[in-house]
Amino acid sequence: MPKIRSIVSAITLVGSISVASAWEALPTTAPAPANNPTTAEKVELGRILYHDPRLSSTGTVSCASCHNTMLGGEDNRPNSMGVHGQTGGRSAPTVWNSAFNKVQFWDGRAASLEEQAAGPVTNPIEMGMKSWDDVVVRLKSIEGYQAYFDKAFGENSISKDNATKAIAAYERTLITPNSAYDKYAKGDKKALTAQQIRGLKSVAKLGCTTCHSGPAFNGGGSFQKFPVINNAFLEKKYQFANDKGLFEVTAKSGDEHFFKVPTLRNIALTAPYFHNGSVETLEKAVKVMAKVQLDKKLSVEETADIVAFLNALTGEFPKQTMPTLPATNGTSFN
Repeated sequence: MPKIRSIVSAITLVGSISVASAWEALPTTAPAPANNPTTAEKVELGRILYHDPRLSSTGTVSCASCHNTMLGGEDNRPNSMGVHGQTGGRSAPTVWNSAFNKVQFWDGRAASLEEQAAGPVTNPIEMGMKSWDDVVVRLKSIEGYQAYFDKAFGENSISKDNATKAIAAYERTLITPNSAYDKYAKGDKKALTAQQIRGLKSVAKLGCTTCHSGPAFNGGGSFQKFPVINNAFLEKKYQFANDKGLFEVTAKSGDEHFFKVPTLRNIALTAPYFHNGSVETLEKAVKVMAKVQLDKKLSVEETADIVAFLNALTGEFPKQTMPTLPATNGTSFN
C-alpha cells in the first residue's frame, strides 16, 4: 500500500497548513483523471448505473441505496443495509463532494472514485455480486445498456472498467457550492450570522482546521488517528476503538485507528456521526470531537456557535432527476 503509506506520512505536514488556507470557497467543478475525462455521455450512463439496483445480487440495492442524492449523500443510518438486510460496521460517507477526496472509504483503501465504485458491487454484505464478470454479463443482457455504453465509450464497450469510469464521472458532478460559508469566503461578510462567525473563529482557535482544512474541510486527503485521547467513559458509550481503521487494510501496527479525514461539508445533513455512526446529533459530535481529539471541554455557548457555523457549510445541491433505467423485458434475475 505505498500510496496509502505516503498519505499517512503526510499527516505530519497537515499541522503546518495555515488557518487562512481553510477559508476557501468550494470549487464548482472537480478535476478528472487523464484516463477518464468527464463527458455528458459518461455522466448520463453513470447516473443510470448509480441508481440501478440490478447491479446487486438481489436486484434490491443500488449505489443510491446507501448514498442517497435526494438527501445528504448517505442514508442517515448508523450502518448501511445491503443485500438480505445485512449491515456492515461503518456508516456510509457522503457522496456529495467526494470528488475532492484524494482517497475513498473511511480507511482510504481506494485511491480514486473509479476504484471506489468497483468495491461495493462485489462486497458480500453490500451489493453481493459474485464477480464483476457476472455484472458485465448482466449488463449485456439488459437491452438498452449497450446504446448508453456505445455513446460514452464506443462500440462493444460494456466492461467493469467503463462502468466504474461512468459512475465516477457522474459522482464528479455531485458538488455543493455556494453555501453561506462560501459566500462569506468570497467576500460577502453578511453571509454568516454573528453566531456563525463566532463559530468559525472557535473552529480556528481550537485547532479543528489542523485536520479539517482546505475548501472541502477534509484535510486534502490526509489521515488522522481517532480517537487521539483515550476517554474511558466515551469509549464505553460509543465503542470507537472497535474499528482499527487503516490497520485493517495495511496490517501495520502504526496504522491502528487511523481514518481518512471526512469532509465537514453538509455535515448538518449526515447524522449520525463518526465511522461507526454511533453519535446521534451534531451537537454531541462536536462535544465528543473536542474531548477525544483536542482534550477540550466546550461550553454550551462554544458548542452552539460551532454547530451554527457547521450549518453554514450546507451548500446548494444540483438538481437530481431520477433516470429511467433500461428495461428488463419479460425476465427476472432472481
